[in-house]
Amino acid sequence: VQLVESGGGSVQTGGSLRLSCSASGDIMRTSCMGWWSQVPGQGMVRVARIDTLNVTTYLDSVKGRFTISKDNAKNTLYLQMNRLQPEDTAMYFCAAYAVGCSGALRSRGEGTQVTVSS
Repeated sequence: VQLVESGGGSVQTGGSLRLSCSASGDIMRTSCMGWWSQVPGQGMVRVARIDTLNVTTYLDSVKGRFTISKDNAKNTLYLQMNRLQPEDTAMYFCAAYAVGCSGALRSRGEGTQVTVSS
């Protein structure tokens, strides 16, 4: 299954973006999905995840600002990002876990860049 992210861009502090992740197959119904961020020279950090029962979890620093959701019928994952801060600047990836909501990833997109200026 291929995953393709879109929706990134450049915004000022306090702005909003909505990231989308389109899947080529019916992966949303059967896999725990997530959004990760990565800045150059550092590892990937899971920002949010949503399981097959639509239970969500978030990184503490984005709680109350970011919302993960999905549309199974459209095979699309979303990340609504509000009140963006410069420290949110990163490449954002969507990915599906191979089993459960931890461990190895089954599929991962190429990423979309989010840049927040002060």
